[in-house]
Amino acid sequence: MNKTVSVIIPSFNEEANIAAAVANVLEAVKGRVEDYEIKLFDDCSTDKTGQIIDRLAAENKKIMAVHNQKNMGFGFNFNKGVELCRMEYISILPGDNEIELKGIETMFDNIGIADVIVPYVVNKDVRSISRQLISKTYVFIMNLFFRCGLCYYTGPAILRSDILKNMTLRANDFAFMSVALVRAVRKGYSFVEVPIYIRSRLGGKSKAFRFKNVVSVIITISKLFWEVYVSHRGQYCKRKIRIRENI
Repeated sequence: MNKTVSVIIPSFNEEANIAAAVANVLEAVKGRVEDYEIKLFDDCSTDKTGQIIDRLAAENKKIMAVHNQKNMGFGFNFNKGVELCRMEYISILPGDNEIELKGIETMFDNIGIADVIVPYVVNKDVRSISRQLISKTYVFIMNLFFRCGLCYYTGPAILRSDILKNMTLRANDFAFMSVALVRAVRKGYSFVEVPIYIRSRLGGKSKAFRFKNVVSVIITISKLFWEVYVSHRGQYCKRKIRIRENI
């Protein structure tokens, strides 16, 4: 399998961050993959995000700018991006440029080592105590419910494109990656966990903890539980295949 990657970058009012996020991807792919493409999504921003991604696409033929006519959410952009992607692996990175370059490079270094590359945050202290507590609780609940043994479920994971394209991607909320990871790991695809570092945002605020988003995630995880243990349980009895990080 060729080491090629499609990178989906959703953004909503990220004029202060999106150009730097793209620059990091362009730096990280150098010497690490044979080919790449970037799908930039403007999720109906009210600032200059749309203009910036149009400029970036005009400067690089491997970059595509996609504009949503209304705000659709992070998960929707990921699912739409999967439909558009043509490379062997699919990655998603936030438009807020939260992931440090070294972390992106580490993820890309492990493309081809496993079917799924699962990042986990090392420097959690850059986030508030409350957010750290919420994240820790979420990971505990996910591992309790689904027994995948992962360190993190909501990071910018990379999966083989055929896995995603053959997967029913119904989660349009912030649980979309959790759903994809649980399905892949429980079906027996190989995975490797890699450390990443994050930084404080340069501008804007996170949209993940809005009340409607939290409710939507709870509903999605409940549906996933039913799928794994009741409606499609025969598909989810494979053993986990963990691979060591390629350092």
